[in-house]
Amino acid sequence: MKKTPLLNIALSRLIASLGHGDMVVIGDAGLPVPPGVELIDLALTHGIPDFASTLKVVLSEMQVESHVLAQEFFDKKPSPLVTLDELNGGGALGRREVLTREQFKVLSRQARAIVRTGECQPYCNIVLVAGVTF
Repeated sequence: MKKTPLLNIALSRLIASLGHGDMVVIGDAGLPVPPGVELIDLALTHGIPDFASTLKVVLSEMQVESHVLAQEFFDKKPSPLVTLDELNGGGALGRREVLTREQFKVLSRQARAIVRTGECQPYCNIVLVAGVTF
């Protein structure tokens, strides 16, 4: 049995397979998944699992070099923004890049996978860019 918090097999496999610069998107329940991009669907119902909890568990195993957010995340200020700012301030998310919503959707086409949460607050989406531990 694993000792880390992440128990989902598909998500654990994904993180173990990442190379430097690979991208993973954690998205709300409404984020479109581009054709050809793997979907890891964790959504059970409205709010379960939520964006912030999912992000924290992913960060327990994934080395992140940088992250990308849509400008709308800051304009609308959904409640997970507080957690995101705490994680960013602690250095867990690396360098930050902000794009328009449309640019974010285009970038998500390059992701290795999109992790769909049950988050139902709009714009709770992040691209995590894998770093290295050495």
